[in-house]
Amino acid sequence: MEGLNIKELAAAIHVIAEEKNLPEDVVMSVVEQAIAAAWRRDHGERDQNVRAVLNSNSGSAKVYVTYDVVEEVENPLLQMTLDQAKKINKNAKLDETVEEEFEVTELGRVAAQTAKQVVMQKLREAEREAVAAEFEDQIGEVVTGTVQRIEPRVARIEIGKATAILPLAEQIPGERLNPGMRVKVILKEIERSERGPQLILSRATADFVRYLFEQEVPEMENGAVEIKDIAREAGKRTKLAVASNIPGVDPVGTFVGGHGTRVQSVMNEIGDAEKIDIVSWDDDVKNYIANALSPAEITTIEIDEKEKKAVVKLAEDQQSIAIGRGGQNVRLASQLTGYDIDIEAADTADKPKKTSKNVEDSLLDAVESAE
Repeated sequence: MEGLNIKELAAAIHVIAEEKNLPEDVVMSVVEQAIAAAWRRDHGERDQNVRAVLNSNSGSAKVYVTYDVVEEVENPLLQMTLDQAKKINKNAKLDETVEEEFEVTELGRVAAQTAKQVVMQKLREAEREAVAAEFEDQIGEVVTGTVQRIEPRVARIEIGKATAILPLAEQIPGERLNPGMRVKVILKEIERSERGPQLILSRATADFVRYLFEQEVPEMENGAVEIKDIAREAGKRTKLAVASNIPGVDPVGTFVGGHGTRVQSVMNEIGDAEKIDIVSWDDDVKNYIANALSPAEITTIEIDEKEKKAVVKLAEDQQSIAIGRGGQNVRLASQLTGYDIDIEAADTADKPKKTSKNVEDSLLDAVESAE
């Protein structure tokens, strides 16, 4: 690779900006950073504070090396004495900075290579930043993308001009994604790091299921019914608390759909392995908690409003139903209602089986005494 003429570099800015769909001032800034890095490689030291200013009309560039003016120099790459500083700028003062100026018209072979690497890297970062800015307003929305590549920890998904990532933790457990597949995903966040912004997607959030029901239940749009709360463990179970705003409209039936068609459409998207419980929301906390724990039959509920706790008592044969496999049912009911739910066995007096046994015992005693 030969040296690089600054005039050629300046002329290329307009072309690069058009190709990459970036503003010219962004490309200009990238090229100036590259010239500074290249000059530092050829003439300076790695730790020096160097900036470059490109004159696109004349095709020349000036490089400025900044120094702090100090009484005693500890690092000559970044500092100089007042006497040294006055040779560069006669108005220099202690505790201020001075800039040493150099004219640059051409970069050597090695420096040109450095400049090219910096331009490529910075342009990639600028492109990603521009894409991130484009998607900033879509955080929390569902978009459709195409699976590009599957890696052990992430799936890479193309959304428009951007490549986003769907981390393993945001995928639905047990779901198989294949390159070329079209998938719906929620844009969860834009993660910024040293390597630039990264679009993070999800299919595992509760809001993803909320969106799917919005597509299937037109009554949500006009406010006839609504989802009050939603709790989800992706790939396993989702609980929805729904309410009606119009008398006579059954909210649960509206969400389930005739012959279960609406809930089945949602399951077609998230997978049949994930069960969906749709329960009635109630402004009476006790009723709401009882609904959230269905199909378990509750005996009594004691509420501690201050601590946001609920002690739920039920018959022995109902406890495992209320708790669910691995505690899933009670855990989701807690998330749904916002109350920490404790499951306890009902008092002996509350158990119908015990009462009937006592009656039988009494009857036997009466028969024995009559004999």
